[in-house]
Amino acid sequence: PYSAFNSLRFLIKGGLAGAAVYVAYDQGLLGSGKQGADALRKAQEMLPPAIHEWTNYLVLIFCLSFQLPRVPKFNFSLSASWNKGVHTVMSALSVAPTKACEYTTEGWKYVKDLVK
Repeated sequence: PYSAFNSLRFLIKGGLAGAAVYVAYDQGLLGSGKQGADALRKAQEMLPPAIHEWTNYLVLIFCLSFQLPRVPKFNFSLSASWNKGVHTVMSALSVAPTKACEYTTEGWKYVKDLVK
């Protein structure tokens, strides 16, 4: 019984992973850069209305007697954040050899001062 449960769980997880890959491929996320940019733009356009619709739906389902606060509108650019991260990492990697030499020189100087 226990191994059957593990097998069923493995099949469900495999099915979900396969479905995720299929949806990503179908939406163009695994294609060229232009297809990925188009998919990102489409997601940015569709996400705020979908969130608003689901919050309205949940209020109706649970018949809440109080009003939930409005969903905040935010301007968050995933591509700008990604690009900033890439620039930061590349900047750090470009100065890494220089910094390594500086730290090595400081370390040798410190060791020489300790030995004296």
